[in-house]
Amino acid sequence: MNIHEYQGKAILKSFGVRIQEGIVADNPEQAVEAAKKLKQDYNSDWVVVKAQIHAGGRGKGGGVKLAKNIDEVREKAKEIIGMQLVTPQTGPAGKKVNKVLIAQDVYYPGASETKEFYMSVLLDRSRGRNIIMYSTEGGMDIEEVAEKTPHLIQKEEIDPSIGLQGFQARKIAFNLGLSGAAFKDMTKFVAALYKAYEATDSSQFEINPVLKTSDDKILAVDAKVNLDENALYRHADYAELRDLSEEDPTEVEAGRSNLNYVKLDGNVGCMVNGAGLAMATMDIIKIAGGEPANFLDVGGTANAETVKAGFNIILKDPNVKAILINIFGGIVRCDRVAQGVIDAYQEIGNIPVPIIVRLQGTNAEEAKKLIDESGLEVFSAIQLKEAADLVTKVLS
Repeated sequence: MNIHEYQGKAILKSFGVRIQEGIVADNPEQAVEAAKKLKQDYNSDWVVVKAQIHAGGRGKGGGVKLAKNIDEVREKAKEIIGMQLVTPQTGPAGKKVNKVLIAQDVYYPGASETKEFYMSVLLDRSRGRNIIMYSTEGGMDIEEVAEKTPHLIQKEEIDPSIGLQGFQARKIAFNLGLSGAAFKDMTKFVAALYKAYEATDSSQFEINPVLKTSDDKILAVDAKVNLDENALYRHADYAELRDLSEEDPTEVEAGRSNLNYVKLDGNVGCMVNGAGLAMATMDIIKIAGGEPANFLDVGGTANAETVKAGFNIILKDPNVKAILINIFGGIVRCDRVAQGVIDAYQEIGNIPVPIIVRLQGTNAEEAKKLIDESGLEVFSAIQLKEAADLVTKVLS
């Protein structure tokens, strides 16, 4: 589950990670009041107005702007709130900005030069261990650094039996070229960041940039936090941070019906039970000359209600020209699924696209008979090749 920058920073701060302080605002007047508060609390004459959406690269899209006085705060907030922000991570459609973070200026002049770093904590699934990735080349173009100069990105692997060790935090600070007060502060920063990552059951923390200020403080200027949805039952307070307006409405609706749904860009909707079978079904759709329009797993206990919900979700996509239902009847009997398809079809009414139903497993023959005798415009199949041939037929 992705959360906003201001929410991620609040979590980090609660674990002792120093952050760039800020106040979230829903409109320009709130932004002005936030800027006044930052001036009062942190003597920040300049502030940064930052769009809050679930995507990186906001600065490149015009979603992060510096304001040097109150009038500019109001002006920049008006420009950003309500805009359709397009970044490399949003796709061409972009995302609407509903709120901004008014953040303190941390690039103030001082005894030493400011320096930006990159740091993230995530799970290396191939090793079964958490790693801390870091680089001296922090900032907006970290993807370019990874592509063109990968040797500048370093990794520290954490042994799960003993956790992050002090020498590892010091090694990271040393490799980043720090010394003195900044070196000590970075070791504290790394330790607090890793503690926050583990305690929150997150799947990823990405801080870009981590800033060394001109007075040698280390702090998080940005925070991209991804919480593991499978662990949210242990963190009810974090579950409340979910912003449904940032998610695909169809995927949200599918979640309410306990369906696993991911929208794709094809023309054949598919409804399947089991992730492995879903992947195979998408392959067979491509072999048949189509393109999968979605990944939709109705689970192992498909019935009339789940099938109906699946139909409604798939049919919201205007690009869908056919629907392939591919169910393996192991736990659930195929004839019950077939009856569910019939009931759902009759309840929904006229479905404007061809439907192919392939049922295999327990009572598959009985299921095919039910479909064939239903009088509905539904093509039935038992073998996967039959289903593929029918997809080819209805698309041609």
